[in-house]
Amino acid sequence: MTYQFKRDPESGMILVVVQLDKEYHLKMALDTGATCTTFDFNALHVDGYPTSDTIEKGAIETANGIVEVGLFKVDSLSAFGHTKNNMKVQVYDFLAHGILSDYEGVLGLDFFENTKFTIDMVNQTIEVKS
Repeated sequence: MTYQFKRDPESGMILVVVQLDKEYHLKMALDTGATCTTFDFNALHVDGYPTSDTIEKGAIETANGIVEVGLFKVDSLSAFGHTKNNMKVQVYDFLAHGILSDYEGVLGLDFFENTKFTIDMVNQTIEVKS
């Protein structure tokens, strides 16, 4: 199925609302350069998501250097008609690392494992096939 997307007028990022654990809705940036899906700790906390369920710690390299992240396992993550169950995601505090953002994380390539996805920048659509 094909879905329309919007681009942020300032950054040009592709924006998508994802559904987390069938209850929480978060505005994410689709980042095809990101290996892992990453959420902002503050956004999850404000929405009431249980952020004390860290299963392990890790480190990632960002444009601002190496930062420590918490790894969580989420029941489900859905976007573009595709759902990934029992997915491990990264969480870290964007604000504490000097990141002020209008979105609540990045949807990385790990979300699209075992799919075929096509991004059409001319028509601003994405097609995801499981």
